[in-house]
Amino acid sequence: MKTAIYPGSFDPVTNGHIDIIRRASKMVDRLVIGVLNNSAKSPLFSVEERVNMLIKVTEDIPGVEVTHFTGLLVDFADSVNARIIVRGLRAVSDFEYELQWAQTNRLVRPNLDTMFLVTDQNYSYLSSSTVRELAKYHGDISKFVPPYVEQKVLNKF
Repeated sequence: MKTAIYPGSFDPVTNGHIDIIRRASKMVDRLVIGVLNNSAKSPLFSVEERVNMLIKVTEDIPGVEVTHFTGLLVDFADSVNARIIVRGLRAVSDFEYELQWAQTNRLVRPNLDTMFLVTDQNYSYLSSSTVRELAKYHGDISKFVPPYVEQKVLNKF
């Protein structure tokens, strides 16, 4: 069984994330979405809320599982028997950052590869930070997140 992980903070999950999840899930037997619990950040949503949102918005995508993790990504990959890390790229600046991590992870775990998926052009500008900023000032986020997530974000503000 070919297992991949798609790690991130997903604070909140966006339509861009969903696009990557849908596409990646067709390439592997099992796609584990790993919600990072980063104590250095102050997220809008708790880890449990982010996991629950992802479960809800991916329930129609076969082969997708959602969980959370702390610590090293390579250790998380080992814990779910994944040999592929999925990362989405929006711009050249994303590539430079992600390439450094992909090479580092490969040195630490030679059996772990990173697969980059170029974001659909409809989402190339989209980030969770953008969604949070728009929502904070009562902007329309309906084009950027699934309706379920939109309501959760609006409830926070």
